[in-house]
Amino acid sequence: MDTTSTPHVSLKSVLGVRDFRFFLAGRFLGTLGSQIQSVAVGWQIYDLTHSAMALGFVGLAQFLPMVLLILPAGDVADRIDRRIIVAVSYGLQALAIALLIALTHMESTNVWPFYLVLVLTGISRAFAGPALRSFVPLLVSKEQMPRAIALSSSSFQVAVIGGPALGGIIYIWGPTAAYGACLLFFVAVAVAFVALRTQHQQQPVDPTMGAFARAMAGIAYIRTQPIVLGAISLDLFAVLLGGATALLPIYAKDILHVGPEGLGLMRSAPAIGAVIVNFLLIWRPLHRHTGLAMFACVALFGVATIVFGLSETFMLSLAALFVMGGADMVSVFVRSTLIPLATPPEKLGRVSAVDLIFISASNEFGEFESGMVAGWIGAVPAVVVGGLGTIGVVALWMWLFPDLRKIDRLTDVKPG
Repeated sequence: MDTTSTPHVSLKSVLGVRDFRFFLAGRFLGTLGSQIQSVAVGWQIYDLTHSAMALGFVGLAQFLPMVLLILPAGDVADRIDRRIIVAVSYGLQALAIALLIALTHMESTNVWPFYLVLVLTGISRAFAGPALRSFVPLLVSKEQMPRAIALSSSSFQVAVIGGPALGGIIYIWGPTAAYGACLLFFVAVAVAFVALRTQHQQQPVDPTMGAFARAMAGIAYIRTQPIVLGAISLDLFAVLLGGATALLPIYAKDILHVGPEGLGLMRSAPAIGAVIVNFLLIWRPLHRHTGLAMFACVALFGVATIVFGLSETFMLSLAALFVMGGADMVSVFVRSTLIPLATPPEKLGRVSAVDLIFISASNEFGEFESGMVAGWIGAVPAVVVGGLGTIGVVALWMWLFPDLRKIDRLTDVKPG
């Protein structure tokens, strides 16, 4: 890691961009609300069912609409004002929260209505995701982009830290209180993006391409870029195997016996590690041997996952989750910087959509996979086996994608 900051680009100059500040505020509040919702839904569903598989279906309900709609959503993000897309999407998420409040007041013991509402959440996130992830290049210059992306990641991670802890505390007063906070945040996000002044840059549309071909253009481009394909697929398989997030309610209630407050702290611990590492990346950016650093940190993520899986002590579990978040942040930073630099602007929305499919597969579908495996073999073996699988993926990907391993400076990456 080079100790020299990015030349001629200061944090003050990036934060001086008015619309970028609005973007940061909107992303922060949206993430904060999503994290509070995740804690509340996870605890409420497990409290109703005491079933690991039921927690797995929470992830599946959000993953399926994401994977079905996100490619068309990427095409939409390249052709329609991204401010409106994000505002409407968060309006839908506010509606979903209102339905969760209604279900809670009905005192329903049937979990299927909750899953149906989570499908609506997945639909809204499918359209918001590509628009959000392709926003930063519209707001700042290419030279400002690495710092802007790092700041955006910091905003995201701070919300991921505060959201679960805040959600766990608010849940003391019941799920309605937690969902009410989410509703306020989601409405605020919609207002923030409507207030942006950045004009949508209409991209030329090839009249010979149909909607399906346009939607698939992101996949076609990534297939020709082994560095991009390697980076996003590494994250997919590493987190898919090594993710233990879906099983945290089981650890909080049945293994560590720390209640919803402990669950909130465990959900926050990875983000605390991530935000600390991200601030280090802002002040002392990765400048050399970037590819090797990313592979090493993903392997460390796998080791920390194994430690967490075997731990029966709350503080050791928090420490392992902290390391997992910090290690994962390096991979997130490299991938988030590499994709805009390696992608032509007219395809960025669609390429971001493909990236989000991989992220959603590793997160939401990973929660489903973790819940199913834990239901079959138990929570602890599921987490340990997943961590071992992550280490195996690192070794295999270093062999399959040598160009990714050999990346030295991110600033040398250009569209193919």
